This record gives sequence, structure tokens and C-alpha cells, in this order.
Amino acid sequence: MPETSRRGLLLGSAAVSAGALLTACTSNEPKKAEEADPAAQRQPAADDKPGKPVTIGFAGPQADHGWLNAINQNAKSRARKYSEVTLEITEGSNDTAAQIGQVQTLINKKVDVLVILPADGKALTQVGLQAMKAGIPVINLDRIFASPQAYRCWIGGDNYGMGLNAGNYIGQQLKGKSNAKVVELAGLDSLELTKQRSQGFDDALKNYPNIKKVARQAAEFTVESGQAKMAQLLQAQRQFDALWNHDDDQGVGALRAIQQAGRKDFLMVGGAGARSAMDAIKADNSVLKATVLYPPTMAASAIDLARALGQAKGVGGLSELEIPASITLYSAVVTKDNVDQYLPTGFS
Repeated sequence: MPETSRRGLLLGSAAVSAGALLTACTSNEPKKAEEADPAAQRQPAADDKPGKPVTIGFAGPQADHGWLNAINQNAKSRARKYSEVTLEITEGSNDTAAQIGQVQTLINKKVDVLVILPADGKALTQVGLQAMKAGIPVINLDRIFASPQAYRCWIGGDNYGMGLNAGNYIGQQLKGKSNAKVVELAGLDSLELTKQRSQGFDDALKNYPNIKKVARQAAEFTVESGQAKMAQLLQAQRQFDALWNHDDDQGVGALRAIQQAGRKDFLMVGGAGARSAMDAIKADNSVLKATVLYPPTMAASAIDLARALGQAKGVGGLSELEIPASITLYSAVVTKDNVDQYLPTGFS
């Protein structure tokens, strides 16, 4: 064979081989699941099927508020859903020393996972660290510890987001009104969460130059304080267009004061998502037109996370092998348009 013909054959063979290789590299033929998606090789995510037995210790503050009582109820009902979960729940206390003692009792019982909603996050940080050092992972619920070393996962609400969403809702309702005035009925000013809610509200109002906050009064998250402080606001402010109340429990008292004063000239937005607030929004027969959620269902989610952690599983819908380190819930705005969707989550 002439040399030129032989060289042409070799080059042709090389071209065929390269083409075959290129075809193989770009083929759309389905591959095995584990080759196409590395996450397919992961351990299974937690689901509703019974798994390894897990004992979960739960310690929260005293249920002296509708939201805190709902926290306990959500934790208990979710734990009952799983036949392999045993829930060791403490009596609950607002006394820091007492709650520390309750957590230490759970540590001594050698529970598999701890869920702790501290009465005071900073004060209970050391006992969270103690549990972690003892090999008991901690789900820190809502009020956060001072050190991330004191918990494996934090899950809680978005206080800043509550204020932000309340402010934006009010802003949208008043966007066509010039020189609009709003007032704020806050919670306990000694709590960081109250400051965060107020900051979010103030930041949202910056988006609406036609709106000015003319008054702010701090209450105490109780019906009685809500009524007393709202009466003071109404007396001091003869005219305003909107009110944001941080908490639906104190909002019950605020509505009483508003009704007693015969005022109907403004709209009210509540906070947290109490059933009474949602019922009033649905009825649409008062100044209360919306509430911004701070969902107590976070306690049920904390039980789910603790169970997954105890069974060394991840979270369904996520590709990672482990549960996340932090989960912040969204503060949805409940109005007459969507209240039916959220009614089942309302707490008493």
C-alpha cells in the first residue's frame, strides 16, 4: 500500500476513534442514578416510617402565654406521631436555675437528643455546652444560646422579619395616603426580640416616605397590659391610620380598649398568629385586618429534626447527609384572603 494511502487510513481511523470518544462523552443516554447524581448515594432522609428508637428530652419555659402553651402542644403531638420516639418533657420554668436543673436531669437520663427552648438563651448557654460535651446533640429552639458550640441546630422565628413584613403590609395599605401616621404597641422592651421586631418595622417604613410613626408604647405580652397601654396610646393620639401590635395575646386587650373608645378610624396588624386574631380577621368586623406569623409549629419541626439527628438521617428534600445548622422560619402575613389556609395553625 502506498505510504500516502496508509497514512490516510491511519488518520481516518484516528478520526473515527476521536469521533466515537466525543460521541461517548456527549451521549444523552441515561446513566445509573448514582453516577448522574452523587446525592443518590446518600443515606436515606428521615420519613414517617418507623426507624431506630430515639428518646428526645424537651425543656421549655413555663407555658404562661398562649404561644408558649402552643409550643408544648406542638412538641407533644408531633412526638406522638412516631411510634419509635419517646418524649421526656419537663414541667417548664421561667426560673433560670430551675430550667438548668431540668436540663441537667435530662442529661443524666442520657436522652439521645435534647430540644431546649431556654427562658434565657444567654443564661442557659453553659448547660447547652454541657449536653454537647456529654455527646447529646442539642436542638436550640427559638431563643438562641450565646455560643453556637452549645447546639447542633438552631430553629426559630424571624423577629426582624415580623416587623419588616408588618411594616410593608401597612405601607402597601397606606401607599395612596399622604401624611399617613402609624403607632406601635410593642412587647417587653427588655427582650432582644422586641428590639428586633421594632427595628424591622422601622426599616420597612423607610420604604414609604408618606408614612410617619408618631408613637410607640411597650406592653408586656399580656391581655391586661395590652388593654392598659393601648388606652394610653388612644388618648395620646387622637388620629392615626394604622397600628402594629407585636403580640396577639396582648392584642386581645388592645382590641378591648379600641372598642371601648369607639375607634374605627385605623387598621390594625397583629403578631404571632393566635386563633382569636385569625377568627377576627376572617369575620372582618373589627379594625384587625392582618397578623404576622411567628409559628409555634417550630416545636413540631424541632422534634422532626431531633428524630432525624437521633437516627443519623438528613432532611427530606435536601441533598445533604446531615440536618442543617440553622433554620429561620418565615413570618407570613395572614389576611382575609388567605386566613383559611392558616387557621389550623392558630393557637389559643
